[in-house]
Amino acid sequence: MKNLIAELQWRGMVHDVMPGTEEQLLKEMTTTYVGFDPTSDSLHIGNLVPIILLVHVAKCGHKPIALVGGATGMIGDPSGKSDERNLLDEVTLNHNVEGIKRVLSRFLDFKSTEKNAAILVNNYDWMKTFTFIDFAREVGKRITVNYMMAKDSVKKRLSGEGEGMSFTEFTYQLIQGYDFYHLHKHYNCLLQMGGSDQWGNITTGTELVRRMNPEGAKAFAMTCPLITKADGSKFGKSEGGNIWLDADKTSVYKFYQFWLNTTDVDAEKYIKIFTFLDEATINALIEEHHEAPHLRVLQRKLAEEVTTLVHSKEDLDKAIQASNILFGNATSEDLKQLDATTFLEVFDGVPQAEISKSDITNGIDIVTVLNEKTGFLKSNGEARRALTENSIAVNKEKVAEGFVLSTNDLINNQFVLLQRGKKNYFVLRIV
Repeated sequence: MKNLIAELQWRGMVHDVMPGTEEQLLKEMTTTYVGFDPTSDSLHIGNLVPIILLVHVAKCGHKPIALVGGATGMIGDPSGKSDERNLLDEVTLNHNVEGIKRVLSRFLDFKSTEKNAAILVNNYDWMKTFTFIDFAREVGKRITVNYMMAKDSVKKRLSGEGEGMSFTEFTYQLIQGYDFYHLHKHYNCLLQMGGSDQWGNITTGTELVRRMNPEGAKAFAMTCPLITKADGSKFGKSEGGNIWLDADKTSVYKFYQFWLNTTDVDAEKYIKIFTFLDEATINALIEEHHEAPHLRVLQRKLAEEVTTLVHSKEDLDKAIQASNILFGNATSEDLKQLDATTFLEVFDGVPQAEISKSDITNGIDIVTVLNEKTGFLKSNGEARRALTENSIAVNKEKVAEGFVLSTNDLINNQFVLLQRGKKNYFVLRIV
């Protein structure tokens, strides 16, 4: 059986690990769980690390459980938060739970018949019939307030600015801890993993497992570091917000570009965490990158591997093709294969103008388009000079004076790309 802890350590994915965890994992197939709170109907790349942890669990021969927090999501985890989260209504929560299940199913095979097949559970299933009095008697009496107050997630909220912590949030660690006990009892789950900010909640779970079992059963904990960027800014966000794992929230092109634009320092760290390439391959890539950083070997490989993992090889090829439109020798046909969203993202920030569909249906002279209809060039004279110099292209193909723009030139039936020289672009939008 492959050593899971050793595999995660060389990748820089171990922050804290409870004594005895590695020995337990080497002894036998160990059921391991990670929780996901349904704060949205999808997951973003910040959630990719816990997903990858579970994939490593399976690859090393252990049994992964993905827990979607339908119950804990009703409260909100205070860990790492300075203020209380807004509570979600049940309809929104159920919608989010289904969305997260769908995302997780792309990475873990919950229908497998293998002995270590992944399991998907929702803690609402066992918490919905648990009355407050029963919870207080069976769970609350096992853990003292002193123990709960000593947790960093609680201390930071009580000693910091803001309105402190509500009783609702204070109970979160008990509910998450009970999840561990339930999974231990019904699935023989012995290990919980999570981000380093979860250590307090996870160890409350190991304590509950021990105290709620008369024979003093053992349970284990491991956390990974929270992912950071070398410049100190928050990982997983771009100028437009979160980078999501669903193409309808973050296009594959934008997803690919996020990884491609990673700094050298971050790429060296991320390629170990976010890919399943082996140590020898990664070390060779790092060495190759050091010899010629301008080729961005690490960033390209990182972007390729993660885009394929989250989306598909076909989606990756399309994203590379879209990237080459700006920086490579693209053709008119390449442009026409882009969907509208990707087209606008590729040419984000490029000046735009609108033209009526009737104008282009009747055909419109290129000189009129370049000046009067768009203002791309300042005068008809400048437009004619540029055409004479052979520096004007429509949809990446050179045109001369006398060219008439028609509906045959439309990309996605709504765009035309004008270009002067190599770097001056203008987007014509048909309305």
